[in-house]
Amino acid sequence: MPVDFDTAIAHHLNNIKGLQTESGLFTASTHGVVTGYDKAWLRDVYFIVLSFYETGDIETTRKAARALLSIFVRHVDKIDWAIRSKPDYTWQYIHARFHPETFEEFWEEWGNKQHDAVGEVLNLIVSLELDGHSVVETEADRAMVQKIIDYLISIEYWHDPDNGIWEENMEVHASSIGSVVAALKKAQQVEWLQVPDEAITMGESALRHLLPRESSTKFADLALLTLLYPFRVTTEDEAQAILRNIEYHLTKDRGVIRYKFDRYYNANEDGFSEEAEWCFGLSWLAIIYAERGDRERATHYLERAAACVTPEGYVPELYYSHTDRPNENTPLGWAESMYVIALHKVRQLA
Repeated sequence: MPVDFDTAIAHHLNNIKGLQTESGLFTASTHGVVTGYDKAWLRDVYFIVLSFYETGDIETTRKAARALLSIFVRHVDKIDWAIRSKPDYTWQYIHARFHPETFEEFWEEWGNKQHDAVGEVLNLIVSLELDGHSVVETEADRAMVQKIIDYLISIEYWHDPDNGIWEENMEVHASSIGSVVAALKKAQQVEWLQVPDEAITMGESALRHLLPRESSTKFADLALLTLLYPFRVTTEDEAQAILRNIEYHLTKDRGVIRYKFDRYYNANEDGFSEEAEWCFGLSWLAIIYAERGDRERATHYLERAAACVTPEGYVPELYYSHTDRPNENTPLGWAESMYVIALHKVRQLA
């Protein structure tokens, strides 16, 4: 584990800065990477920006948040339509990926129905509002933020199946519901926004019904860690169950597998037995244990996360199972960000 926290944090924030575009958005990985990760995902931008927000770089945070709000303004007609009439097809929902400069949607099918991503954008905007760093500059901006809330209610996020955080199977995901619940609870504290109580209670009821599962097909899933950080929407019993299940079933040497039988970058041709190990899972566990005041467990996971950093000083998306070989998405902005936050929060325990 790095002894010099300040140097490590500065280094990895600089890695992330290399992914920033003129608009303020960040690409998921390096510009021009052959995997297609040179686009801006709503979710990735949110989790990337958290590293700047947590370490006090408000200027970078605001610039990215302003760009995210501008994406929604750019597609307001689509959002207005979805508010008037609940969409029937995935292309009618707010998409998850955009060109980082023109803010245009990418139209090819990519599991584009992702309610958690919309909740994350709302969460960032209202968090900045509540913290006195507003990016809402006009009445039109205010109207747009209200439209995001109205959109989430119109699609009935609490029981509407989506592709979820991994952009895969269409089902009801606890992590998607939790993202929106967290955002709506913060939005309800903003005096110029209207959030019906029922919009929150329906989501909380759905969470209680699902947890500690992620969905009907996923028992233990890395996505559930989002409910502990940054969303913080679980009960203590639920939090303990989620941690227990993920640590026992999913935690490996160089990361945390997303779920059992994950086929993405699976090392075996049958796709069943050698799931890829996601580096940010170890950082995530360090963050959560740091927030719980458990210095021993937080330090344990931070040390393991540090061991995932490549000799070149980057945090990859993942390593192939039981190898020291990362995939092409190196660095992954989201993974870099979670490592920075883990360093920051463990340092605060000292």
